[in-house]
Amino acid sequence: MIDPVLASFTLISVFVVLLILGTPIGLCIVISSTATILMALDFNLAMFATAQKMFSSLDSFALLAVPFFILSGVIMNNGGIATRLVNFAKLFTGRVPGSLSYTNIAGNMMFGAVSGSAIAASTSIGGVMIPMSAKEGYNRNFASAVNIASAPTGMLIPPTTAFILYALASGGTSIAALFAGGLVAGSLWGIGCMVVTYFVAKKNNYRVFFPLQKGVAAKVTKDALPSLLLVVIVVGGIVQGIFTAIEASAVAVVYTAYLTLGLYKTLTLKDLPNIFTQTFVMTGVIMFLLATSSAMSFSMSITSIPAALSELILGISDNPLVIMLVVTVFLLVVGAFMDIGPAILIFTPILLPIVKQVGVDPVHFGILMVFNLAIGTITPPVGSGLYVGASVGKVKVEDVIKPLVPFYIAIFIVLLLITYLPNLTLFLPKLLGVM
Repeated sequence: MIDPVLASFTLISVFVVLLILGTPIGLCIVISSTATILMALDFNLAMFATAQKMFSSLDSFALLAVPFFILSGVIMNNGGIATRLVNFAKLFTGRVPGSLSYTNIAGNMMFGAVSGSAIAASTSIGGVMIPMSAKEGYNRNFASAVNIASAPTGMLIPPTTAFILYALASGGTSIAALFAGGLVAGSLWGIGCMVVTYFVAKKNNYRVFFPLQKGVAAKVTKDALPSLLLVVIVVGGIVQGIFTAIEASAVAVVYTAYLTLGLYKTLTLKDLPNIFTQTFVMTGVIMFLLATSSAMSFSMSITSIPAALSELILGISDNPLVIMLVVTVFLLVVGAFMDIGPAILIFTPILLPIVKQVGVDPVHFGILMVFNLAIGTITPPVGSGLYVGASVGKVKVEDVIKPLVPFYIAIFIVLLLITYLPNLTLFLPKLLGVM
């Protein structure tokens, strides 16, 4: 019998050392997993079992949704949608103090929803709004902080691959319910950022208004609504049972292709090879991470790490509130060091059985997990969204941390609210009849 503590130490230490050496995270996962498996099995059997687990994890019909949603997001990213959504956001924010910052937040929420990518939202919307804000007298560090803090909303507002990965890792949690709950959670995140913006804008007298000429509102709305309808079509189609999540991903590709190639004419057939290349690369990365994550899950299971971790967490307290606080802190730490995809795939099979023992609904936990890990994308030391956002804003990371602190506080408050008031996010899935 392998000591779970020793196995955990081996797994974590090998993973961390490889990560420090600059090894790609997928290789970090598979090498550390293999090293752990070798503690329980002989070499030949360990190699065979690892390879078998990696290949069998990809043998899933549900995974077809991943490349299709990625393709639709790449088409949107390259299709000049950002400017249309920024203009649409101005209709709602143009007459309030700090209007440029509100526009950035609303733009990130909308673009993140249609693209499914926090990084794409940060670069596309932030690339437009930060220079505009700086030109109008906004503090550049604050403008960059607004963009960084609000970019991850796109990881929660559907359609997003994060919830698809969670549904796979959790053994079939309703994607429709996750999408509906994620829409609420992502909106609350954005509202939290807007509350902080209100106080900062009022304190610094950021009062740039967007003058709207007669007839402009109708044109801007007409330009933006077809893009925003993607969310309605995908989520509405799944909820109403018109098509499955896999079929919805294909519908998303057809619809985004129609928008960019036909309606807007922002892309041509010559752009498709580059779009397909980007999609193939992103899909390959996610599929490799999925395969390696399954190997890590196998290494944990044969060394009894999940059982030991479950016993440790449940041994702290039998109070569900305390258990959820412990799990939340754990996920925040994980999110600060690991990308959201592999984190979901690795830790869902470990943590979900624990929280289910204290009465937490799998849909609720999925929303919380993605929310926690999304926070990690904008926190040091590894958060990619933080570094990308600072680069887009042309500011130093250390200079943007201070203006980010109020946003962190607001986001953590929202996190606590949706953690301990589950009906905040579950009321919509229940209302729509998908859970």
